[in-house]
Amino acid sequence: MHEYGRVVRVRRFNWRLMARVTGVLSLYLAAGLLVPFGVSLCVRDGMQFALAAAGLLILMAGLLLRNMVGGRAEYGLREDESYWLTVAVWVCVPLFGALPYLFTGVTASFTDALFESFSGFTTTGSSVIGRPEDLPQSIKVYRATTQWVGGLGLLLLVVAVLRRLGLGAGSLYEAEFSGTQQRRLHPRLARSVTRMWVVYGLVTTVMWVVLAVQGVGVIDAFCVACSTVSTGGFVTHSGGVAAMGQGVVTTVTVFMFLSGVNVAVLYRLLTLRWRGLWRDAELRVYAVVYVFAAAVCTVAFVSKGGMWGESARYALFHVASTMSTCGFYMSAPQGWPFFVSVVTFVLMVVGASAGSTGGGLKVRRVMVVARYLANYFNAMIHPNAVTRVKMNGEVVEEGYVDKVLAFVFLYVLFIVGGAWVLTMCGSSIPEALSMAAANVGNLGPSPVVDTMGGHLDYALLRPAAKWTLAVLMVAGRVELFALVAVVSPSYWRLRRLG
Repeated sequence: MHEYGRVVRVRRFNWRLMARVTGVLSLYLAAGLLVPFGVSLCVRDGMQFALAAAGLLILMAGLLLRNMVGGRAEYGLREDESYWLTVAVWVCVPLFGALPYLFTGVTASFTDALFESFSGFTTTGSSVIGRPEDLPQSIKVYRATTQWVGGLGLLLLVVAVLRRLGLGAGSLYEAEFSGTQQRRLHPRLARSVTRMWVVYGLVTTVMWVVLAVQGVGVIDAFCVACSTVSTGGFVTHSGGVAAMGQGVVTTVTVFMFLSGVNVAVLYRLLTLRWRGLWRDAELRVYAVVYVFAAAVCTVAFVSKGGMWGESARYALFHVASTMSTCGFYMSAPQGWPFFVSVVTFVLMVVGASAGSTGGGLKVRRVMVVARYLANYFNAMIHPNAVTRVKMNGEVVEEGYVDKVLAFVFLYVLFIVGGAWVLTMCGSSIPEALSMAAANVGNLGPSPVVDTMGGHLDYALLRPAAKWTLAVLMVAGRVELFALVAVVSPSYWRLRRLG
């Protein structure tokens, strides 16, 4: 390329770095299989050879990608390349992660193995396994660890491990928190991400200990803790967490609520820097919406004949599960009022706080849209007024507002498009809309109507429906923009010009 008489060298697309990063994550996945492998040896569930075979295959693929394909990678990453790397990581790692399910025979087909793996890594929690209590203990642990690793994000693991990415690390960080302006816990990006993982690990460990003290088995306590803090939702019993006792339900409710909070807020809680915490507008809205929705659902269940105490406990649990997009479920106290279904669907779409492990639109984005609309209607009444969207007393850049509006439009488009495909696969319109919204929001099986949730058997869906839901899971987990970018014709025209 020539520029003012000079020859400017345009760097080729950095495929080698993508292969290297994917290979490094594959090696970590192979190393992570040592945990369920060790569990299998301890409890003698007979899965050790299948897990070892899967681990060796993933190890070889990781070494091939890291050392041979990506051996001479340049550690520089442009924004357009960060989109590809985001999609490549979130597709390839779950593909490798399907091998343990396939080799151990706990899923009926390759499609089911992929569905379970994508659901785990994206922390969606939808499952084709009808009776998780019948699973070998090692597979229970493997399912939980996939959700735990996917909770904060595979890209943040890359940033924490590969310090040589330099400026490219910032692109990956922004890709993981697309459109949410996540606050850093340290001026240096790598240290900030490391602190996030430390906070994440501490919260998980605390919950694991609390559940173990309450009499839950060590393995089940580990699995529930990983699934709760990651807002994944995989259960170890077909009866949900209610099968473990009321004390466990209360503990899970508290940690689901906390897991839907921005990790920066959790960091301040753990470091005892509580002063001014309530000034965070998103935290206030998240808490107020939670309390209000739980109160409304409680009254709705009581109106159907439920007892106040039982209805309140269920409402607090259900709203925390839905808002955090954890997706745990238990039986409702009475018949399911239609109004509860409406509230649940709205909460499912809104989702958790920005910068949390939860999915959905995120509370921050909804606040930006609400304030943008309020300013718009105010401008209709007062044309000469100058209004700007503000968060926490600071003006939000117009570019960020535009990005949020584009995200909301894409989010609705994915729900409608996914629901349309699911209806073509035989699902009713209410079920199709609920499944599409739940899976693009990474919520999974939490009930929207009384015929769904724990009663919905994803194993009965057609293969095309399962693949559709897997695409929605990934789309929701990569925050849509990356996936749309790499399939956009304008993106490829720009690549050809470059």
